[in-house]
Amino acid sequence: MQVSIAKKLAIAITAIVILCIGTMAWVSSQNLKRGFIAYLNELEQQDLNKLSQLLADDYRQNGNFDRFYHDRRNMRDLLDQLRSHPPKENDNPTPPPPSLRRGDVGEIMNAPPSEVPPQQRPPPDPTGFAQRLSLIDAQGNVIIGPRDVAAAPDGRWQNIVADKHVIGRLRLAPLRNISNANGLDFVHIQIQQTIWLAAALIAFALIFSIYLARHLLRPLKSLHQVTKRIAKGQFQARVEIVSRDELGELAKDINSMARSLQQNETQRRQMLADISHELRTPLTVILGEIEALIDGVRASTPAAMESLRAEALHLNKLVDDVRQLTLADSGDLRYEFIRVDLIGTINSVIQRYNLRLEKAQISVQTILPHEPLFVNADVVRLTQVISNLLENSIRYTNSPGQLRCSVMSSSHFVEIGIEDSAPGVPSHSYALLFDRLYRVDQARSRAHGGSGLGLSICRAFIAAHHGEIDAMPSELGGLKIVIRLPLTN
Repeated sequence: MQVSIAKKLAIAITAIVILCIGTMAWVSSQNLKRGFIAYLNELEQQDLNKLSQLLADDYRQNGNFDRFYHDRRNMRDLLDQLRSHPPKENDNPTPPPPSLRRGDVGEIMNAPPSEVPPQQRPPPDPTGFAQRLSLIDAQGNVIIGPRDVAAAPDGRWQNIVADKHVIGRLRLAPLRNISNANGLDFVHIQIQQTIWLAAALIAFALIFSIYLARHLLRPLKSLHQVTKRIAKGQFQARVEIVSRDELGELAKDINSMARSLQQNETQRRQMLADISHELRTPLTVILGEIEALIDGVRASTPAAMESLRAEALHLNKLVDDVRQLTLADSGDLRYEFIRVDLIGTINSVIQRYNLRLEKAQISVQTILPHEPLFVNADVVRLTQVISNLLENSIRYTNSPGQLRCSVMSSSHFVEIGIEDSAPGVPSHSYALLFDRLYRVDQARSRAHGGSGLGLSICRAFIAAHHGEIDAMPSELGGLKIVIRLPLTN
């Protein structure tokens, strides 16, 4: 079963909320229990202090604690006095009823509550204060409580002080659990309310997470539909940008990708049409020449053979350029990068073209530094780039003309400029010169023998060298090509 991203997101948010709220509810309930017990312990500490004062007063009257050892109901009398409300200062103390004498306290506490009159019932002991209390005299003898209480490490201890002398000690065992029904009910109610609140928050989080997941992922449906259309070749499809978050950025990237694919498809179709036209021209000439030779219209002379050879060379050059450009675009063209002296390479290429430049009546001016400049390059490809630029200048520069080659360097880059004289290029054509099979009318016409791929090949080679190539108007009246390459130490 396939689970959508919206469901996964809703489940993840709900699981996190359940974990957080559940942990919070459990911690709150535990803290409530511990806090309530701590509160009871604090109250018992106050009772323990009061009881120590009552025992000190009793010790002053009797001189010892023997009466508690012989009759433990005397301690119950003190505890009853401790739990009863103290009288106000101006009130006369009310004597206890005749029927509630000291000796009757134990009988009343042991009697069933229904048989004891309300006014004779002792105050309740919800925390078991009396059962956890121990009395020890100054000699360490346990009067009330377990015999091994003196060695017990836990619990709270309270000294009984009379006339600045410690006459005994009280020990109260720790309260570990809530045994009183009212206390348990209070804690249970608080825990139950916490659980209900946690359940309500979880339900709200579930509903909100489902809405939030659907709201956040709603743009994905549009992205999915557009990508399906792009996959089918409908590159004009665009995504509507409805947000500025990551999904909005993704929509922008998809639209940019669609525009690039549409542009590439247009260029591919145009290139196929142009290459077909370029191949058709020399093939038509070759077929016409051959048919003329077969029909006897034209004699098989060296001039006729040379014409056929020229068209075949032009056709071979076009096919070779297309192959190189295809390999460069696909990344299959191999480069052998080494440390190359750029000045020496440029001088070597210009020297090879000196004879052709003189024959074309083009004067050459070089502005090169005297010290060598080194770049990391493939010598063959770099030489081919410079040769292509010189070929273009020879083909398209009017005679007599001028050619200038200059090199300038900075701390990290070297800039090569190759410019010629008239004719120039229209201003709107500079950005299009590096497109495949693009030609400028008149001066850059097919009649000069170019394939229209030379500058495209130059751009691919320079890009492989991590450089840049641009076209701009020349001060000599023609075209200037600028190449920037990174220097190496």
